[in-house]
Amino acid sequence: MKRTKAIHGVLGTLSICLLMLSCNGKAESAKAAPVETYPEKPITMIVPYGAGGTTDLTGRQLAIQLGKQLGKSITVVNQSGASGYVGAKTVLDAAPDGYTVLFTAESLGTQRVMGLSDLSYADFIPIMATVNDPKVIVVNKGSKYKTLADLVSDIRARPGKVKMSYTGPGGSGHVQALVYNKFGMDLALTAYPGGSDCLLAVLGDQVEFTNSNFSTVTAYIESGDLRLLGISAMDRLPKYPDVPTLGEVIPEATAYMSIPFTPLSLLVDKDVPANVVTVLRAAAAKAVQEPEWKSYVAENCLDKLYEKYPDEASIKSFYSNWESVVDWLLFDAGAAKVSPEKFGIPRL
Repeated sequence: MKRTKAIHGVLGTLSICLLMLSCNGKAESAKAAPVETYPEKPITMIVPYGAGGTTDLTGRQLAIQLGKQLGKSITVVNQSGASGYVGAKTVLDAAPDGYTVLFTAESLGTQRVMGLSDLSYADFIPIMATVNDPKVIVVNKGSKYKTLADLVSDIRARPGKVKMSYTGPGGSGHVQALVYNKFGMDLALTAYPGGSDCLLAVLGDQVEFTNSNFSTVTAYIESGDLRLLGISAMDRLPKYPDVPTLGEVIPEATAYMSIPFTPLSLLVDKDVPANVVTVLRAAAAKAVQEPEWKSYVAENCLDKLYEKYPDEASIKSFYSNWESVVDWLLFDAGAAKVSPEKFGIPRL
């Protein structure tokens, strides 16, 4: 009798163990499922700014090529607000499954010091640092400024009088204004919701000039509605070799011209499974080899950040360096509300 009970006890224990193994196997299988099945449905790409700006235009181009590689459509949704915070938060609030991705400009690198939010690049996993859209200085076709030197001279002669449109505190246009300020040039800044609004302000003679992204002004320059005065970068643009850089007119500013003022990145929530990240990175690497993408990059003189920073380690190093330069520039100018030191951002 005792032997029978003992046998039953052993069998019961074995049954429980087998059941546990079975359940664990199912759990492991469920975790591994995305390797085989992702993506199973369309993907949403959040662009945390308005339509028509450089991030929106480039994001839509990337979405087309990325969708080809993944075999699923990618819907681009513009969700502007609080210098990119609203859209970035939407991505973090969504399920971390890779079906909601973020295509953003540099605002994640300044959110904390500007006191806008506690978000940063650290809340996301980089899929790819895509491109930098060069900042250019443009004026209305009827402007009195014929050269970049003319504009710089007038800014110095009339402190606080020459009006420039920009997209708000902490944005790339604001950083540009701080570069001017650093070298004794005070501007009258007028904020607008997005890059396209800044251009309309120039076209409508509401401001004298703006620091725009090249991709958003190409058509206006070619039509003659805007005049290209200068390039805020180390090198002149291949399409406009006669247009000088800001560093050529203000030699002291050269140190800041190596900064990609508008780096654009494809990111996902930091909790997205590693296997999904792998799929997205592989698809993105193929997407930027598509002829249509290459043509878009060449036509808009975009800097290929994906060639300079090809892996996660180099991308994160780039973000860290960018934050050090820009966040301290903002803080030293009194534009940032919180010291970068609070977030462990070193001064380079």
